[in-house]
Amino acid sequence: MNNIFNKTFENLTSQKLKVVDKDIERPWGGFFVIYEDNAQDFSNIYFNGLNTEEIKVSGKLSLKILIIEPNKRLSWQYHHRRSEIWKIVSGAIKVVTSHDNVERKENILKEGDEIRLSGRERHRIIGLDEYSVVAEIWIHTDKD
Repeated sequence: MNNIFNKTFENLTSQKLKVVDKDIERPWGGFFVIYEDNAQDFSNIYFNGLNTEEIKVSGKLSLKILIIEPNKRLSWQYHHRRSEIWKIVSGAIKVVTSHDNVERKENILKEGDEIRLSGRERHRIIGLDEYSVVAEIWIHTDKD
């Protein structure tokens, strides 16, 4: 694993968060999936204690730490069955959003910034000049 992946994994372990999956070979970087039972601890660490019971819609949350390589971009995407919350842990990213299929609004988010994406809101993360780490909560909206 690259140094930033090793360091992030060590941080998650020291925070007593259980990593249940990882993929560090994405074209844009990679991610760690955190055990869902760690949701409130994850929120306490990365989302200022957001009450995870209050944001559950379908009863399920998915937790990830994304690592974005410099100048790489994730796919242009949206989701039928979930909304998302992102918090920038380190570095800075560009986030592009739109309510149609044209990439419209661009925001630069820096360490400590947070963004909420509604279901069906199209979005993309673009890495800037350094590695970035982003905490992510998927809020599943359907039980299926």
